[in-house]
Amino acid sequence: MDNAKSTILIVDDDAGGRDVLVSILEADGYQLVLAENGFEAIELATAVLPDIILLDVMMPGMDGFETCRRIRREKSIAEVPILFLTALDDRQSLLNGLDAGADDFITKPPDRYELRARLLSITRLNRYRKLHEERLNLEKTHQQLLDAYDKTIEGWSHAMDLRDKETEGHTQRVTQMTLELAKQFGIKDEELVHIRRGALLHDMGKLGIPDSILLKPDKLTDEEWDKMRQHPKYAYDMLYPIEYLRPALDIPYCHHEKWDGTGYPRGLSGEDIPLSARIFAVVDVWDALTSDRPYRNAWDKKKALEYIQEQSGMHLEPRIVEMFTTLIKVE
Repeated sequence: MDNAKSTILIVDDDAGGRDVLVSILEADGYQLVLAENGFEAIELATAVLPDIILLDVMMPGMDGFETCRRIRREKSIAEVPILFLTALDDRQSLLNGLDAGADDFITKPPDRYELRARLLSITRLNRYRKLHEERLNLEKTHQQLLDAYDKTIEGWSHAMDLRDKETEGHTQRVTQMTLELAKQFGIKDEELVHIRRGALLHDMGKLGIPDSILLKPDKLTDEEWDKMRQHPKYAYDMLYPIEYLRPALDIPYCHHEKWDGTGYPRGLSGEDIPLSARIFAVVDVWDALTSDRPYRNAWDKKKALEYIQEQSGMHLEPRIVEMFTTLIKVE
């Protein structure tokens, strides 16, 4: 039943009035909680967090209007629907009830069919509201978790830049430019999120490269180059167990593959190389050439673009080189 396990707090100083309501509602699956006055009602409402409150108006000590006002000031129970039970039928009493925060009125003595129908309607609406709030809270929590993931990724990439000082700032630059270029190929929404993560993590595999090789100021030996070329595989092995990062692995794993098949680590060629990695490769070459290195000064943009165009069809995909050329403003 829709009303199964919903809790109703019945507040009435008259035992007979409470008994009437219990006799009407107990067969409908509601959990019924009884209070004899406003003070007890507030205490019980705070403790059990009912789904609906049936509140008598004419009570000694603290009437229903004041009880309603106090409930509305209690954060934990302020949103609970309140139905006034009243023999009053004058307009001012109804206005006072609405002003106090009532949601509806039931005339005493209550018609059992009307009461059941009103409660069923409110129970359904209240359940939908709660489900909506739970969904919003779940979405908010999910987004907070994703934000935390992304902050972690940014921290990892920054740590890599700090370790390899000659490429400091490289990761942020190539990430932004890769996203801009990817959008030109119609990539959007969730796929862009994966590309961003992959670009930020593209050199994570270098954590597996010894400092003696990664930071070596001289030319690497053949054996050292063989070790260096393993960093995309190290990135894959390191990140694949993290399930949410699997869709982002194309760039860390494949950004050193070449269009003509001469790249590493797997020697992929053409469209066997994931599109995101092909896009990133162009940007990566551009940033490497136009940034200072300890062993050379940055190339000017015109010279760097000419080199990229020369690599079209060899290292780089011609279609992406062409699009990149239209985006880069070279004097």
